[in-house]
Amino acid sequence: MAKKEDVKVLERTYTVPLRKEYLKAPNWKRTPKAVIALKQFLAKHMKAKDIKLGKEVNDLIWKNGIRNPPHKIKVNVSKDKEGVVTAELFGLVKKEKKSKKEKKAAIKESKKEKKTEEHKKEEKN
Repeated sequence: MAKKEDVKVLERTYTVPLRKEYLKAPNWKRTPKAVIALKQFLAKHMKAKDIKLGKEVNDLIWKNGIRNPPHKIKVNVSKDKEGVVTAELFGLVKKEKKSKKEKKAAIKESKKEKKTEEHKKEEKN
């Protein structure tokens, strides 16, 4: 039998149809119904109960307000070892967060490079 440590992370891409579900709700509840439909779709297809939506996914669904959600949405979905499913917008490039120290060090390096370039120009003149 496989050990629990050998469980792989699932990663899939889905185009989730939302229109069929949110049309069942009144106009002023359509976008919340679309969010619920997305979570139900992911729970069914990824076989998990704990679903997390990314900030960009939420922003895209709510972009046109509470009455006009998108008809469908394309998401990258990943499931970790604990069974938590996270949905991120398709084609989104994740940015690595730098600490404050790393940012300051990068700024200092760029300033040093500028000074050396200016110094070299002055020497040539």
